Amino acid sequence: MPDPRIPPAQLNRFMAAALRQLGLPESDATTVAQLMTEAETQGSDGHGAIRLAPYARRIRAGGYNLRPDIRVVQDRPGMALLDGDNGFGHLVMKRAAELAIEKARQCGVAWVGAHHSNHAGPASIYARMPLAHDMLGLYFAVGNANHLPPWGGLDMLLSTNPVAVAVPAGEEPPVVLDMATTVTAYGKVKAKAQRGEEMPIGWMIDRLGQPLTDPKRADEGFLLPIGGYKGYGLALIVGLLAGTLNGAAMGRDTIDFNKDDATTTNTGQAILVIDPAAFGDVAAFKARVDQVIRDMRGSERMPGVDRIWLPGEQSHERRIANERDGLALPDALRAQLDKLAGELGLPPLSEH
Repeated sequence: MPDPRIPPAQLNRFMAAALRQLGLPESDATTVAQLMTEAETQGSDGHGAIRLAPYARRIRAGGYNLRPDIRVVQDRPGMALLDGDNGFGHLVMKRAAELAIEKARQCGVAWVGAHHSNHAGPASIYARMPLAHDMLGLYFAVGNANHLPPWGGLDMLLSTNPVAVAVPAGEEPPVVLDMATTVTAYGKVKAKAQRGEEMPIGWMIDRLGQPLTDPKRADEGFLLPIGGYKGYGLALIVGLLAGTLNGAAMGRDTIDFNKDDATTTNTGQAILVIDPAAFGDVAAFKARVDQVIRDMRGSERMPGVDRIWLPGEQSHERRIANERDGLALPDALRAQLDKLAGELGLPPLSEH
């Protein structure tokens, strides 16, 4: 019997080898695998290793440009627009984050958008990148498939359109909000289906408005927005900022990458970076964030509530635990990865 837990470094090696075998250049395969492993390690299981087989399918269908010329096509001191040239979204948005950090250091704030990108994993991965520079990160994206109609409608014109915000702290873990504008991300529906689990009531409804709990019947309904009509409005605005503003797909133009492996998605994303040094002393700011965190955590709790959590704390603890104890990958996912390894002529995951 294989060890039920896999060290993150082992999964990273396996995915990098698979991506190289599929045709990505060495450095790009390393980058994408590392970001996918980071997603898995922080508990974003809908965006980690579960995505490798669909990525492989899309590569084989010619849906990705494996040697993209990711370049700046619009540039001002506090902004830029990248053309991802249909490369992996992970590569495009890592470049966007690095450029936004560089510009924010000069201007105090910087916005970098992208078009002709692709799915890039969890939003928080990129919002967190500025934290290493004591900066705040905000990330917006148009999801890669429409699973949400306008409020009161039935036509699928919106996606999960995620938002992530990362705020550095001093002695406390950073505050990291990562959320879809739907009640759940569609990747979590996929993860439920792979594990053979039911979805909670409130995630999806069918076209008659009845609860839909079988993830294998997801095509029969749609995701619900957070906060009712307010979530619909937020999904629309995020789509306009990340998609329409950047000349990327939005609404009817969005390609469902779950069903179409060959068509260019023209995915739109954006990252906003704020340098708190532009507002005053950074250490003092981080100390104030610490105090806010402690005030929230230490506030009076309702009966039966053991702890008040801050956004990102549970992911922070999962990351520490998974780095220490290894990743518990579902049997179905391990089988899927080993099947892909066989197709690529690679050793199984357990041998990397």
